[in-house]
Amino acid sequence: MSKKVAVLNGDGVGPELMAAAMKVMKATGANVEFIECPGGAEWWQANGGNTLIPEQSWKSMDEADAIFKGPTTTPGGIGSPKSVAVSIRQRYDLYANVRPIKSYKGTPSPLGEVDFVCVREGTEGLYVGEEIQITDDVVIAIRKITRPACMRIAKYAFEEAQRRGWKAVVAIHKSNILKKTDGTFLQECEKVKHDFPGIELEEYHIDNVAQQLIKNPLIFNQKVLLSTNLFMDVLSEECSALVGSIGLIYSANIGDKKAMFEPAHGSAPKYRGMDKTNPVATILAGAWMLDYLGEKQAAQKIFKATEKVIAEGKTITYDLGGSAKTSEMADEIIKNL
Repeated sequence: MSKKVAVLNGDGVGPELMAAAMKVMKATGANVEFIECPGGAEWWQANGGNTLIPEQSWKSMDEADAIFKGPTTTPGGIGSPKSVAVSIRQRYDLYANVRPIKSYKGTPSPLGEVDFVCVREGTEGLYVGEEIQITDDVVIAIRKITRPACMRIAKYAFEEAQRRGWKAVVAIHKSNILKKTDGTFLQECEKVKHDFPGIELEEYHIDNVAQQLIKNPLIFNQKVLLSTNLFMDVLSEECSALVGSIGLIYSANIGDKKAMFEPAHGSAPKYRGMDKTNPVATILAGAWMLDYLGEKQAAQKIFKATEKVIAEGKTITYDLGGSAKTSEMADEIIKNL
């Protein structure tokens, strides 16, 4: 019986990147049924309302085994709807946002070859979106941190290190200033560490990590970097520069019963329809999703073919130093499956 995937094509360059990724996945012969779902800022601009995701799309996602999401635009300003990604994470309790950061052969490694994983708590922190107007001049945002959420994301990070045979988890915080919220996060990390005697827990302040990632990122190799929602959102974006292009960074949002896979980058509306942007992050997010659904052979074919095309450097997009179109790079990956 085939697994069902709800597909949100997204905004800007999203539809063309998703078309490329779907073409690659289908070429593997994986036993997966794809169900397209409308949603995103462009859908909202055309249809209005207080959400970026229509009810029918929620129904399809409820019934799906996994969700595959292209890059989406989140409207800004007072009264605009919550982002697509945050809405999905919160509805399905997708608490672990995971981004592998790994250098590829054939691409620039500006500060040396890196290999680590960023794990971000995905359901709370400042992303609960609770803001309160105290007076005309004072607005407060609530940073919600709970022990159960800290405990389970710490457990996920240690399990990820264990799966990879790595020896350290790096807890990133600012507990010298945020004594209660980050203090709670650290306490739960320390409790979880006791269940993983072979794995070290390292602690860094976020400002120090931001500096070390530029000064000496190799100290984090073969470690899992762990933090709360906003801190790791910012840091994982910084980390993407270490591999030469955010167009190479794929990500997963994983819960106990469902998962969503997506590229880490935004919707780049200025490149829409130009068949120009790097499809690798979207293609590899799709490959990771196939692995999650049990189609492990198909997933490995895509990873190996993509790495080969990047290393050869002949059919690569502009951000990697080439001149290939999105569709041409995807076709080259298919040739190498």
